[in-house]
Amino acid sequence: MKNAVQRFGKFLSAMVMPNIGAFIAWGLITALFIADGWIPNEQLASIQPYMLYFLLPALIAFTGGKMVGGDRGGVMGAIAVMGCIAGVGGLDGQPMLMGAMVMGPFAGWVIKKFDKFMETRMPAGFEMLINNFSVGILGMLVAIIGYYLIGPVMSAILAVLTAGVNVLINASLLPLAAIFIEPAKVLFLNNAINHGIFTPIAIEQAAEAGKSIMYMLEPNPGPGLGVLVAYWIFCKDKTTKDSAPGAIIIHLFGGIHEIYFPYVLMNPLVIIAPIAGNICAILWFTVTGCGLVGPASPGSIITYLSMSPKDQILFTLIGVVIAAGVSFLVASPIIKMSNGKSLEEAQGDMAAAKAEAKGTAAVPAANGEPKKADEVKKIIFACDAGMGSSAMGATKFRNRIKELRPDITVANTSVDNIPADCDIAVVQEILVDRAVKAAPQAQMVTIGNFLADPKLDQLYNQVTSVGAQAPAAEAEAAPATEPETASVNEKILVEEGVKVGLKSVPMNDAITAAGKLLNELGYVDEEYIPAMIKRNEEASVYMGMGIAIPHGTVDAKNRVKKSGIVILQYPDGVDFGGEKAELVIGIAGVGDEHLAILGRITEVLDDAEQLEMMKTTKNIDEIMSLFR
Repeated sequence: MKNAVQRFGKFLSAMVMPNIGAFIAWGLITALFIADGWIPNEQLASIQPYMLYFLLPALIAFTGGKMVGGDRGGVMGAIAVMGCIAGVGGLDGQPMLMGAMVMGPFAGWVIKKFDKFMETRMPAGFEMLINNFSVGILGMLVAIIGYYLIGPVMSAILAVLTAGVNVLINASLLPLAAIFIEPAKVLFLNNAINHGIFTPIAIEQAAEAGKSIMYMLEPNPGPGLGVLVAYWIFCKDKTTKDSAPGAIIIHLFGGIHEIYFPYVLMNPLVIIAPIAGNICAILWFTVTGCGLVGPASPGSIITYLSMSPKDQILFTLIGVVIAAGVSFLVASPIIKMSNGKSLEEAQGDMAAAKAEAKGTAAVPAANGEPKKADEVKKIIFACDAGMGSSAMGATKFRNRIKELRPDITVANTSVDNIPADCDIAVVQEILVDRAVKAAPQAQMVTIGNFLADPKLDQLYNQVTSVGAQAPAAEAEAAPATEPETASVNEKILVEEGVKVGLKSVPMNDAITAAGKLLNELGYVDEEYIPAMIKRNEEASVYMGMGIAIPHGTVDAKNRVKKSGIVILQYPDGVDFGGEKAELVIGIAGVGDEHLAILGRITEVLDDAEQLEMMKTTKNIDEIMSLFR
């Protein structure tokens, strides 16, 4: 049930998120130019209703249709929602944001089914004619359905919801809405609730009063802020405690509320804190008559205050402070007594839930179905250069499955050179398009990092579900791809290439330091260093488990003089996009010479004591002893 709700919430959010810029533009025009705005201007204010009644529904419907039926589905969605808008009276009716969330996916589904039906029936030479007329004719029919059915139904539903909200407001019960809002946010329903339900109701109220409290219910950053501050001050786990200040900045000023969801998932009882905080804030807003003139999206303190009427900014700010204060007071004793899961585990749970909701945990191959366990014979881990991160990921996964599936070949390569006999390709999400071009026959598993991503657990379950070890003959037939680790070329890793006890620095500074050390030791030219930074910008070099593997792009391979590895230890960690790396391992590879050390590092990952030693020791000899 929870997974179904999460999938539904992420689907609705996915229709809204690409169009947030349009919501911001509409909100700014409203806040600035209406009669009670910051710069009243009747002519410019006239833009606002056209954006609200036509642009926003069309954008949402187009996005929803495209998600289901591709580009043709997007066009169908935009056509279809016009039927809903006309069916309720256009500018004289109600905004069809909810209608767009229904009509877009429905129209995309219609054209998708038509295209599937025509796959084997399309007459040669008539493709363009049929494709264009099918969208036109089916779009017209779905728009008619919207006019007579969907539009009026959505209008009726909105009228019922508005009446219900008015009852809650009149009975002073609106603060209780927080009991549903805060848990729904953790289930990824925040954008669906805010823009699908609260915003249409708020529009009705703002049309009469010039503002609406409904705009304030979901995006208030106060409840999440209180939770994060409590973790910062009282959490016993050092990693979580140290991560909280950065999360506070992103949450409060960036408006990305998802940053605090893992902190709630660490101890679900903490959800009481944002609920209590939001209840108190909504009560304050109700008593003081606060409201916003437009939607505050994203939920940044900057956006929240900018959408407040000029004479109520102070009251709005106090409401945020109340929410944060109450949330902090409630969360603090819960966190003090907590010994729950770690932040990394909670982030993994959230990533797995998001992946399942998005449907990207395992992307089927071109034939439309994920591979069955007994069909998988070769798994390829692919990164941009095929030099470091994919090699470690392949080694770790190979070691993980070798007892149950010794018949499977697990190797690594660059994303553009995935072999034609690859059954499953494991790539970072940003590289998946290139991977599909290189190996359209392969099932794609998209991950965030190569060592500790929840989707690797799903892949493990997928390929080991045969339930028994493969026959010995098959195991012998599989080529030996595991790098030799018995002996290591000492010239690849030298004592001068290991630095311990370094003070924390920004991410790019740590990557640059690794590049400079590679250059000083004669492994690379100076031009290799900016290529290392570029590689991280294209796809994160954070591997998981506190390790980052910066290396150059494919284009920079000609800047490598000889294979070499350097290890930089940052006991307090370096922030890699919200993840903390205590070990930054710079790589320059010619051929496969460096893979032996990477293989040994991967072995160390399975030994918690050795890994912790590498992250904390002040003795370089202890680290070097692992590779002799």
